[in-house]
Amino acid sequence: MSKLYYRYGAMNCGKTTMLLQVAHNYEERGMKVLILKPKIDTKGNDRIVTRIGLKRKVDHLIEKDEKLSNYLNTIKKDIACILVDESQFLTRDQVDDLFMFSKLKDIAVICYGLRSDFKTMSFPGSLRLFEVSDVMEELYTICRCGKRAKFNARIVNGKFTSSGAQVAIDGEDEVTYESLCGKCYLEKVLGITEKDISE
Repeated sequence: MSKLYYRYGAMNCGKTTMLLQVAHNYEERGMKVLILKPKIDTKGNDRIVTRIGLKRKVDHLIEKDEKLSNYLNTIKKDIACILVDESQFLTRDQVDDLFMFSKLKDIAVICYGLRSDFKTMSFPGSLRLFEVSDVMEELYTICRCGKRAKFNARIVNGKFTSSGAQVAIDGEDEVTYESLCGKCYLEKVLGITEKDISE
């Protein structure tokens, strides 16, 4: 029986690069894959784009309220794997559709996404993936201080912020992100240092 995988981490940990490598590995062996991503991720439009410049057109853009099972039911048995980028943007129902598809059609589904948003809160898609995935794997990146980064800090017009809507796409409207460890997140984003808790 095939599994639903969730590979997650902070921004800049290589999720999309790994997705493309997995696609290449399957295709090098003559197997077919399908690549999906939520349409809300407007970076690259109908392509997935890595920070190191790799790009690839997706096979299907998932609409915000799409009943994903309708698309999944059109997939032929010759597909070896479905790869989903930016899966934190999926709805809970869409994750459930992927879970059921992996079991009932016996085709592996590998989702890549963020662990949490810039306020350290789960996205609906990532939370559901944590609840139902068969295999979870954390991917790592490095903070500015050299420690492992787990948090996504939002920067607007060059300044860290802890306010705003949950979704703001990297590179649009003067929004960028930086991956930080817990200590740097407290200091840079929330302005909390060790002296604040020792007083």
